[in-house]
Amino acid sequence: MRQRLAQLLGAALALAAGGAAAQSVPTTFGTIVGNGLLCRDHTDNFYYYDYLVKHFGNWYKHEGGAYWFRTAGASLWGTEISEVMVSDDTSTFIFVGAVAETTPENLEKAIIQQVGTHYTVIDTSAYPVREAKPASRIVYFDTKSKIYCAKFKPLPPVQPPPVRQRLK
Repeated sequence: MRQRLAQLLGAALALAAGGAAAQSVPTTFGTIVGNGLLCRDHTDNFYYYDYLVKHFGNWYKHEGGAYWFRTAGASLWGTEISEVMVSDDTSTFIFVGAVAETTPENLEKAIIQQVGTHYTVIDTSAYPVREAKPASRIVYFDTKSKIYCAKFKPLPPVQPPPVRQRLK
């Protein structure tokens, strides 16, 4: 009897954990991450990093100048978003990006329908890059797509030379 009760309790906990993971996507995901990917907001890698750690846990890989987070259950523009990445400090860019579980063509259509943002094909390759103003891009990522907003890292403020050098 105790063994059966333990099995049922274990199954209930596993079911609850699965349900909790699906509910872990915050209601602010579309506003914060979606607008960030469309370059509609200030791009601050520390802000996105903290947001993703808070809502999705620690990153699962550090690759290509970015921390990668799994975002099970997340969607933007009616499209499943399986991963979100945010730049580390080794990159010359500050960026936020996401992997969409659809082709670039379908992702572009979904964004046009939901938000009205239009993209332009900016090259003539077999896998063309699409760009929207101000700087959001959609690229091929195997059979999926990657959308990102990247901006140059601001330079530190220019410091005046020491007083000794100015007096010469």
